Amino acid sequence: MGSMSIWHWLVVLLVIVLLFGAKKIPELAKGLGSGIKTFKKELEDDDDEKKVEQTATQAQQQQKNEKKPEVIEAQVIESNSNIQQKQTEKI
Repeated sequence: MGSMSIWHWLVVLLVIVLLFGAKKIPELAKGLGSGIKTFKKELEDDDDEKKVEQTATQAQQQQKNEKKPEVIEAQVIESNSNIQQKQTEKI
């Protein structure tokens, strides 16, 4: 009694035919099929959007993780002997 036998399914089918009529059943099946098709399409579109979002967040994380070169400011100090040598070379 736990599972449905063939007779149970035939009774269910007979009730459906009596309720909706033989002409409505193909229309209902067509509507159900198009609904399932639309649902699958939306799931695929949702997966595509998630992939785009993941790649965008990965790109942002990579930009944050990249080290920017540090700017080092320095002052050149020359000794008096080097300055004198450069002046004598110019002359």
